[in-house]
Amino acid sequence: MIDYRQILDSMATGIFTVDTDWRITFFNHQAEKITGFSRAEALGHTCYEIFRSELCYHRCYLKRAMESGRNFVRVKIKILDKRNREIPVEITAAVLRDGEGNIVGGVESFQDISAHLALEKKIKASYTFEDIIGKDKKMTGLFAVLPVIAESDVHVLLLGETGTGKDLLARALHNLSHRKKGPFIKVNCAALPDQLLESELFGYMKGAFTDARQNKPGRFQLAQGGTIFLDEIGDLSQELQAKLLQVLEEKEFYPLGSTHPLRVDTRIISSTNRDLTRMVQDESFREDLYYRLKVLELELPPLRERPSDIPLLIEHFITEYAQSQSKDIQGVEPDAMEILLNYSYPGNVREINNIIEHAVILARDDTVRREDLPAYLFKDRGFLRPAAQIPSIQPSADPLAAKEREAILEALKVHGWNIGETARSLHVHRTTLWRKIRRYGLSSKQ
Repeated sequence: MIDYRQILDSMATGIFTVDTDWRITFFNHQAEKITGFSRAEALGHTCYEIFRSELCYHRCYLKRAMESGRNFVRVKIKILDKRNREIPVEITAAVLRDGEGNIVGGVESFQDISAHLALEKKIKASYTFEDIIGKDKKMTGLFAVLPVIAESDVHVLLLGETGTGKDLLARALHNLSHRKKGPFIKVNCAALPDQLLESELFGYMKGAFTDARQNKPGRFQLAQGGTIFLDEIGDLSQELQAKLLQVLEEKEFYPLGSTHPLRVDTRIISSTNRDLTRMVQDESFREDLYYRLKVLELELPPLRERPSDIPLLIEHFITEYAQSQSKDIQGVEPDAMEILLNYSYPGNVREINNIIEHAVILARDDTVRREDLPAYLFKDRGFLRPAAQIPSIQPSADPLAAKEREAILEALKVHGWNIGETARSLHVHRTTLWRKIRRYGLSSKQ
C-alpha cells in the first residue's frame, strides 16, 4: 500500500500542513525545493517562520480559511526563501478536518510562478509605451513611430478626445527625446483668462503692472532646454495666437514690461480635442499658426474605437489601485466584466481609470463585483452600446468559430466562469479569453 506522503512528495506542487497552533506537521519535497528549507528544518516550526510573507501577520489566507471554512484558490503572494530571496507563488489554502468534521489544522499548496510572471511581463511590455497601454493596431502603429518622432526636434500637434491620454503621449515624446534631461512644462491654455495666461507664458518684469513687485519668469523661460506642452491649444485667444506665432517664427519673446527679447530653446508640443481644421475655416484659429504647430500630427483614438484594449486597461488599473489600497484583488466576476466590456466610455481612458479606482476601493474581498461598480453604469443614459453595435461573429456563418465558441463556453462552465482558471485550461492569456467571450457574446446566463 502506497503511503499518502509518498504521493504528496512526488507532486510538482509544494504542499504543507499545520495544526491549530500554526506549527508545520507536513512539508513535501517540492516545498523543500521552493523554499530552500529542509523538511527537518520546517517541521515543528510555525509557518510564518518559514515563509515570512508580508501577509503572514495581517492577511494570512490559511488563517482566513480556518476561521471561515472557506477555501482560497489560486491566490498570488510573495514569500522569502531560505536565502532571503523574494519568490512569487500561487497558493491554495484549505481547512483540514478530522472524521467528525472538527477543524484540526490547515493545508496549503503553492507553486513558484516566477517564470510565468516573467513571460507575462514580457508579453505586457509589448503592449505599453512609457505609461501608454494598448495593443490595438491603431495604438501599436503609434508606438512604432513615436521613437522616430521623439528623436527629431520638430513641433508636434496631438489630437484626440478628452481623456484619451494626450498628456501621457506628450510626456513620452519628451522622455524619449534628447531633451529628456531638461524640464517638461505643461500649460493648460483653457484654464486661465488671457491676461493671466500671457504672463504665465511669457513672464513679466518688475513694475510691468501694479502688482508686479519682482521679475517673474514665464513658462517658456522655465522650459528652456526642454519641452513645453501647450494643452487645449484650441482655446487660445486670437491675440495670444499672434504672440505664440511670433515665438515660433523668431524663436524669441518679450516678457511683459521688457524691451529686451529672450531667446527660446524649447520644443513645443500642443494638443487639442477641438477640430482645428474647421476653426481655421471659421477664422477662429490662425491658419499660419496651425501649420506651424502641426509639423507632425498624431491622433489618439477614443477607447470605443479600440475595444480590444479595454480588458488590458482594466487589468492594469486593478493592479495599480489594488497595490495602492493594499488589497489583493484577483479579478472581476463575469457579470461585472460584462458591464465593463460593453460600456462605451465617453470619458475614454480617464473614465475607465476612475471606474476601476471606485470599484477597487469598494471591493470587500479578492474580487470586483457588480455592486462595486459606479451606479451610473446601470442607468440608461445613452452611453451603453446597443447589442447590435457590439462587434461579434455569427457562429452559424463559420463552423470553426462555432466549435471554438462551444469549447470556450463549456470550459467556462466547467471552471465556474473563473476567467483565470479557464484561460489556463485553454492555454490562452486571460485578455485573449475576455476578447473571445465578448466576440461570441457569451454570458454566464447561457
